[in-house]
Amino acid sequence: MRSFPSPWTNVYGLARTLLALATSGTLLWSGSDTLFRPSAGRDDIVGCDGLRSVGLFCHVPEQRLDVARLVCVAVLLVVASGWRPRWTALPHLWITYSVWANIAIPDGGDQIACNLAVLLALAALGDPRRWHWDDPPEERTGSVRSQVTAFACCSALFMAQLQMSFLYFQACVAKLPHTEWADGTAMWYWTNNLAFGAPGWLQPVVDLVVRQPLGVAALTWVPLFIELGLALALLLPRRYRLYLLVAGFVFHFSIALMMGLWSFAFAMWAGLVLLCLPLGAHLRAGPGPRAQGLTQPERRPAPAAAVR
Repeated sequence: MRSFPSPWTNVYGLARTLLALATSGTLLWSGSDTLFRPSAGRDDIVGCDGLRSVGLFCHVPEQRLDVARLVCVAVLLVVASGWRPRWTALPHLWITYSVWANIAIPDGGDQIACNLAVLLALAALGDPRRWHWDDPPEERTGSVRSQVTAFACCSALFMAQLQMSFLYFQACVAKLPHTEWADGTAMWYWTNNLAFGAPGWLQPVVDLVVRQPLGVAALTWVPLFIELGLALALLLPRRYRLYLLVAGFVFHFSIALMMGLWSFAFAMWAGLVLLCLPLGAHLRAGPGPRAQGLTQPERRPAPAAAVR
């Protein structure tokens, strides 16, 4: 019987934390009047048509939406703490889906968070640990059941990696036919956009860069190379994936800083952790000048009964 690496490491735990913080940020920093209101093609303040009716906010009276929102924030903070991932997996999924399905104008970050929450919930349901920061559980038996569980959870995390890889590929390729991205001027338009442009305190610095041909070209084309690199990350050696992880974090931090899309950034950071770090890898703190290391997944030998 083939042994699979334990999917229950603090790497997947870190992704769960970032994802929960993404959704909790949306709920905490946006009031109910902003999140729940009529929108184009919808007269109700909470979207509850079709499968959206499964959402939590469809079962809350309008006058209690604020209370429900804050309760959801509290639950998501428990998820982010890492406590009992098996118990918090489904509440995390339900709240994340409810935000995407029920609010007036969900953005791309809400959809990404929902997709990843489905896959992380599948992995978390098999997690036997008290905290998702703990060391991976010891494999006490080589039973078929334990191997099937590990395989199913590894498959869910691998699907999350594929999701992120395709997302970055599409994000890069979709820009290429547009003249502004091809000629290197797209970021001039984005930074001067009234809705998504840089905040006032940052605008002088951004203006100084985008007024220079090389500056605006770099701001336009570097993200394309980062997105393409991340799309290919699964095919690259580990050391290059770590460089891409750092580049991706800086990239999304820059977007959040300039455009205010912080919940989107946290959702993408969660996906980056899953994409760029190997399945079964575990972050460890250690003595010495190097504070952190990455432990590679171990391949446990097959049980003696399975050896032929």
